[in-house]
Amino acid sequence: MTLIRWLLCLGLLAVLPAWALPPELATRIATGEGDDRVAALQQALAAGDASLGPFLRALQDGRVRIQGGRAIVIAEGAFAPADAEEPMLNNRMRREIESALAGLDLLSSDREVRAKALATLRDDADAAKLPLFEKALAAESDAGLRAQLNALVAGAKLSSTDATQRRIAATELAGCADPATRALLLEKLAAETDPAAKSAMQKAVADIGDRLAWGERAQLLFSGLSLGSVLLLVALGLAVTYGLMGVINMAHGELLMVGAYATYSVQQAFRAWAPGAFDYYLWVALPASFLAAALVGAAMERSVIRWLYGRPLETLLATWGISLVLMQAVRSLFGAQNVAVENPAWLSGGWALLPNLTLPYNRLAILGFAAVVLIGMALLLSRTRLGLMVRGVTQNRRMAACVGVNTARVDTLAFALGSGIAGLSGCALSQIGNVGPDLGQSYIVDAFMVVVLGGVGQLAGTVYAGLGLGVLSKLLEGWQGAVLAKIALLMLLVLVIQKKPQGLFALKGRAVE
Repeated sequence: MTLIRWLLCLGLLAVLPAWALPPELATRIATGEGDDRVAALQQALAAGDASLGPFLRALQDGRVRIQGGRAIVIAEGAFAPADAEEPMLNNRMRREIESALAGLDLLSSDREVRAKALATLRDDADAAKLPLFEKALAAESDAGLRAQLNALVAGAKLSSTDATQRRIAATELAGCADPATRALLLEKLAAETDPAAKSAMQKAVADIGDRLAWGERAQLLFSGLSLGSVLLLVALGLAVTYGLMGVINMAHGELLMVGAYATYSVQQAFRAWAPGAFDYYLWVALPASFLAAALVGAAMERSVIRWLYGRPLETLLATWGISLVLMQAVRSLFGAQNVAVENPAWLSGGWALLPNLTLPYNRLAILGFAAVVLIGMALLLSRTRLGLMVRGVTQNRRMAACVGVNTARVDTLAFALGSGIAGLSGCALSQIGNVGPDLGQSYIVDAFMVVVLGGVGQLAGTVYAGLGLGVLSKLLEGWQGAVLAKIALLMLLVLVIQKKPQGLFALKGRAVE
């Protein structure tokens, strides 16, 4: 029986491609001291032998044995000889094998495999792998991967023992804009002794630093515009309920929360009943969030707020009480813990412009969505019958009533419109963070700041104030931190209100003597 197993093992071994690897080299990789094993691995890797990959994977899987001073590969499902020893693999050798396999993947015909290998080897630009890198560079046809391979080859040359090679590599890397490349140059610069190579490295570090600085500035500007678009979305609904109607609605943040939870409910419905169409759930969630928040807003106006027009203190207290009721209702229905709203596939990931500048798709979508909502709201107020009646009731309620406008109905529709826009804001916010009962509390103060700073009843002022506060907030955060930035913004708001009590864009009117 033992003889049959031996014959079976030998028969299976005979067809394994790893046997194309020279037996002496395979034995050196599997046995011996650490440095000698690594040197043998680098020697085989430099040759770019296709049989090295299967042998290394067999070594990783524990299917290599040492018998009679030679390495043999055990086929999957076969029995190892009783007198064969299993080679030892320490952490260093495992890392070298993983790096070698990634290097071999650079020669793959699959672009995704090559891209993944480049990501793995990014911080492992070893001079011993230079022949393999150059071989992969000669065969690479993809422009993006070729640029990464050029940087990898130059990084490997930085580890060369030839000072001229190191100087040439530093000159080549000066055109990069990668933080990892700059970190590698700084590491090599600390140990560099050749004056010419050292000077080239210093220049390369400075050039890359300049490019990275522009990327950081652009990232800061985009972060500010992204925050500003969020503030604009949140404040647009408040611009109707507070700016046009004069209602201090402390439950505005909870209307955002209603829209966010409506989005979550639609997501769960798609996940349960239409998982194949999950990527389209957001197109259903947008009208659902608008309608849910608009219905809640209309109910608030008809039941409570309609009796409190012209009484700001009572309105503030009543809407604050409504906000507490809404938060507790959500806790009872969905629980006190945050819920996760998943981005559709087309909103996942980002647009990488530079190594340190990536624009997330969900943030870009919110920027565009804020612009669409703003344009739609401006057209609604300026070009529709409802907008005309809202503006008429806002400017002179008694005169509007005298010409036949149902002011109570207009109040309800206007409040529902502002609440629905808040629901749309909640839908957008659900794509960039978790949804919880306290979601609205994080934005209500900022929303009032935007409306007051821009000018009550002025859409243009809301736009400028929202985007301006967003950019300024990010600038101050990078300088003094988030807490001091918030304090500075509040102080700035106080100073502006002292000089311009009606905001930056006050409504024009006649002075009455």
